[in-house]
Amino acid sequence: MAKVRFTSHLVRHRPAPTIEAEGATVAEVLAAGLAGDDLLRSYVLDEQGRLRKHVTIYVDGAVIADKLRLSDPVAPQSEIYVLQALSGG
Repeated sequence: MAKVRFTSHLVRHRPAPTIEAEGATVAEVLAAGLAGDDLLRSYVLDEQGRLRKHVTIYVDGAVIADKLRLSDPVAPQSEIYVLQALSGG
């Protein structure tokens, strides 16, 4: 199963333990892993299931390409990192 880890920026707002879930894409893994935790899901995804503006996701060290449908592939041993993207200068 893929592992989903949350950075400390998100964890300070909401406890977010490492999640293990199955799926072939980022969307599938997040749907399975966040099922039943509406609050955590709302920090990561909007009402349409899209990635929130100030959140970014890495799969195995590479930023995902599809931020709308989250269709990037995920292997069973993948590590997914969910980060709060910081902006400003």
